[in-house]
This record gives sequence, C-alpha cells and structure tokens, in this order.
Amino acid sequence: MKGEKTVLLLVGSQKIKQSTSASLGAYLLKLLEAKGFGTNTMIVHQWLRSGEGLEKLIAGVNGADMVVLAFPLYIDSLPSGVIRMMELIAEDRRGKDIREGQRFVAIANSGFPEAHHNDIALAICRRFASESGFRWAGGLALGGGEAIGGEEIDKAGGRARFARKALVLAAEALAEDRDIPEEAIKLMARPFVPSRIYTLIGSMGWKRRARENKAIERIHAKPYAE
Repeated sequence: MKGEKTVLLLVGSQKIKQSTSASLGAYLLKLLEAKGFGTNTMIVHQWLRSGEGLEKLIAGVNGADMVVLAFPLYIDSLPSGVIRMMELIAEDRRGKDIREGQRFVAIANSGFPEAHHNDIALAICRRFASESGFRWAGGLALGGGEAIGGEEIDKAGGRARFARKALVLAAEALAEDRDIPEEAIKLMARPFVPSRIYTLIGSMGWKRRARENKAIERIHAKPYAE
C-alpha cells in the first residue's frame, strides 16, 4: 500500500522454536498490523551467517519506519549476536544521511522474576539508538519470561495477562507516533505471580531436569567454590 508505514521486528533469540522474544514481538506486530502498518520479521542470528544476509538485514533496518528489537537477557546484557548486529548497523549508518523520525523500540525478557534485571540491556539499546540516528521510542522489560515459554501471547492465559495489556498500550501509542507510555512499562514489568512462588516453581523445574539427566545427587555441587 502506497504510503504505508512499516515496522521490522528483529528477534534476538537463538531459539528456533518456543522463543518468548519472538512471541512478544509477534504480538506487537499483530497489533500494529491491525492499525495499518506493514510488517516484517527477521531472526538476527540467521541473517548474520553470510555477507549477503547481513546486507539484507541492514537494508531491512534502514528501510523500516520503525524497528522493534525483541531479545532475551544474557548475563545482564544482550546476546552476543545481537551486540554484533548493533555494531555493524551503527558502522553502516555512520556518516550517512539518515532520514529523520525512524524509530527504535526494544523488548527485553529474562528468566529472573524481577523485570529490573533488564535495565542495563535496555540502557544499551537506548544508547545504540542515539548513536545510530534512531529516535528512541521506549523499551519494555519482562521478568519471568520462561513462564510464557514461547507460547503465543494471546493464547498464554493468565501468565501473559499483563504483557498483553502492556503491548496493547504500546501499540496504541506507537501507532499515534508517541513513545511507549509509562503505564505500559509498569504493566510489562509487573510479575504475574509473587516472586517466591515463581522461584519455587523454577526450583521444581531444575530438580525435574536433574532427575531426567541423572544429576539430582550433584545438584548442589560447587566445583568452582575454591
């Protein structure tokens, strides 16, 4: 459609299936598509495998009116492939005439129940946007992302109820050329269960995996303690 605004979703997860990052980003794209946006999705690590793929990824980024990066938290930061992508995009855009108003949005999720663990990663995204000529339109942080486990957001029931509401608010603002509102940020960060219950459920999951891998007797081992 002539004059249609476009949004590109960059998925930073290494997972091919059951990616919470992909689920969150896809739901936001679905909402924006309903508001008249043209949408496209690129899995970052798949496009970094070749020079041709990188060229297409950068062309997709430069051609979109809005770029949404959805990624999992890796040790308080972004996955290495995503960081490399950012470096290459910033290098490509340096010194070029970048059209004004091109927006950048980030959605981070971590396995920790508290969303604030994503703060550093989102600060990196904001700095990247500034250094690369994007207009920073805001970031969303989700804690306890493993509970969603890559399920479609509109089918994840109560586990994703706050994420759904947050993404609806974010889509409404972005469609009107506004930044993500504080209400959406707070909703996304809100835990769907108390952290102690999430930790208990997570502990049960670790023990189940330990039994499956015949490692339950070594679950409290500390080989690097000394």
